[in-house]
Amino acid sequence: MEVSPVLFPVLFLTGAVAGCIDAIAGGGGLITIPVLLGLGLPPQAALGTNKLQASFGSCSAMAHFVKAGTVNLRDALPGVIWTTIGAILGSYTVQQIDPGFLKKCIPFLLLSILCYTIFTPKLGAEEVHPRLPRRLFYALAGLALGFYDGFLGPGTGSFWVIAIMLGLGFDMRKGTGYTKLFNFVSNIVSLVVFVAGGHVLIWAGLLMGAGQAAGARVGARLVIHKGTRFVRPVFICSVLAVTAKLFWDSYR
Repeated sequence: MEVSPVLFPVLFLTGAVAGCIDAIAGGGGLITIPVLLGLGLPPQAALGTNKLQASFGSCSAMAHFVKAGTVNLRDALPGVIWTTIGAILGSYTVQQIDPGFLKKCIPFLLLSILCYTIFTPKLGAEEVHPRLPRRLFYALAGLALGFYDGFLGPGTGSFWVIAIMLGLGFDMRKGTGYTKLFNFVSNIVSLVVFVAGGHVLIWAGLLMGAGQAAGARVGARLVIHKGTRFVRPVFICSVLAVTAKLFWDSYR
């Protein structure tokens, strides 16, 4: 299906707002997917087009974090490799089985993350000693979260931030930077699968992607300059919104 040119500014602005929020704390899909569905796209096309525009945002945010020195690409390479493998497996598996059971479990996991973050106020305030060797962490987290993002997706950024802070001991600012890198990897892998299935509206995705890239740069700049004190409340609000939305979708 095609999208009317009259709606092009709406798509761009939607991408910009979602990109800014996503770069700070994740959860931009709560904005973009309902807009795409509201335009009359089938669910598969909405998800596929969302992956295209999200790739622009995660790429823009990642580039900004790398340029600022927040993310070391050589250090993160094992995580990139394992995330790629996990996302391929997840994208393949979701086409073979019903993800309904996992969809009902995820809100409870996100609720646990929310409670843990609220009741651990010093979490992510500063870097601490890593709890796991980096190669082991990247293998476990990359496979699991890459698989989940390819399989279902909502809340992936929240899971990554918490996993990185707990496993590698990064503060929330640095954890957010590394999260954008791994989000970009799994987005690209999932996008290839959706394109192969013919479920992506290219022009709509590119317009939203342009907005995403602009918004993501603003969000990444805020994270870098404002630090954890700024990221933490936005992160909590984002996780709360994603959790509430998933509970509503799964149990209404």
